[in-house]
Amino acid sequence: MSSVLGVSVGAGAVRLARPHAGSAPQAGPAYDIQTIPVGRQPVEELTAEAIGVTCEATPDIGATAISYRSEQQARALRAAMARQQLTNYELVPEVVAALEYVHRTGEIRGISSLVVYDLGSSGLTVSVVDAQNREVRHSERTSDISGDYLDSLIREQQIASGRIAHPQDPAGLAALDALCREAKEQLSSNTAVALPSEQGLVLLAQENFEALIMLAIESSARMARDVIVRSDRPVHGVLAIGGCARIPLVAKVLERWMGVPVIVPAEPETVMARGAALLARPVRPVAPPQQSQPGHPLVAVPGQNRLDDADLAPAWLSAPAARGERRGVSGAVLAVSALAVVAAIGLGLGYGPQVLERDSHQQGEGDTAVPTTSVPRTTTLDPSIAVAPATTTETVHESVAVPPRRSETTEDQAPAPAPPGPNTFVVPGLPPIVVPTIPPLFPPPR
Repeated sequence: MSSVLGVSVGAGAVRLARPHAGSAPQAGPAYDIQTIPVGRQPVEELTAEAIGVTCEATPDIGATAISYRSEQQARALRAAMARQQLTNYELVPEVVAALEYVHRTGEIRGISSLVVYDLGSSGLTVSVVDAQNREVRHSERTSDISGDYLDSLIREQQIASGRIAHPQDPAGLAALDALCREAKEQLSSNTAVALPSEQGLVLLAQENFEALIMLAIESSARMARDVIVRSDRPVHGVLAIGGCARIPLVAKVLERWMGVPVIVPAEPETVMARGAALLARPVRPVAPPQQSQPGHPLVAVPGQNRLDDADLAPAWLSAPAARGERRGVSGAVLAVSALAVVAAIGLGLGYGPQVLERDSHQQGEGDTAVPTTSVPRTTTLDPSIAVAPATTTETVHESVAVPPRRSETTEDQAPAPAPPGPNTFVVPGLPPIVVPTIPPLFPPPR
């Protein structure tokens, strides 16, 4: 029988939760909880390595769910899991995982809207959520109030009392902070604590601890109330989770400031890991793209073999033309432009109607139409006539090559051309060009 694994990623520790085989997942003691402190290694890399080792040691784990705080952390987790070559997992938001757990336990039964107060080692996150639809309406986070900040308050108080000497190096300071954190955790269930260390004895009573952290807890309650006001939604309860939710003073201050019931689950620092385990589902591997066969169309897999705009563009639009091709196109354009200029001059001098009339006579005399081809047609005219080649394909008749009919008086002897006038220019191959005389702009002087 396969089991599931739920993981919560915190700044101070990574927690892994596995339900007991054959037990109902609602009860708190029905989970195996493993806590891995975070050192200098990035927490995402530590999480991926811990999951890989756990899945290798326990082959019956069929699904893994990891809770994440932000999109940035989700991207870092995906990258770390990819480096470990782990694919059978899913990511769930921390608030969704916490709501799933308290829904299963029935601790928020009858509450439709509530505030999730998550006070951990690195900061405080306050979220207004719709408990029925599992939707986050408004959320804010601050690092000014955190479990590490409370630890520093204990450390400074112990140094100021004279019982503890100030550490001389960072290693000693880190050891003292760990000792103060342990004292804080023990005060959650004891009235006083005394812990020996190399620097001295850490001695702290419950009353002194509450007086030390009262201002910070009230500031966190004020922030939670302001978040509710900015969300513009009524709430009917407060769900306190995170390691610092174990402190009895937190629930008392929140209830006094909010005026609604405060719910603190058992072992509140493991709520998100347990909720993630309840949401864990096996991930189906993506099938590789199949080869298309005759009669069976290939179904496209989203995200694979995707063509961009450059692939869909035609070759003549996307690929640059060769240098020789550009030269050929430029030469053809120049030739066509020159012929068009010559044709325009001929039409402007009155030769166009004669050519059009001759073409109409030739088309009327034709009997059989030749099919349209891409070969340019050849027209036989008088040697003294220059015609621009046709640029479009047209229907060509057989009688095009036959010379036009002429009157009997012109077949024997052609009339002699008139002598050119004083303003006449003769261009070989074109009719005489007469330049008009421009009158003077100013009258001659008298």
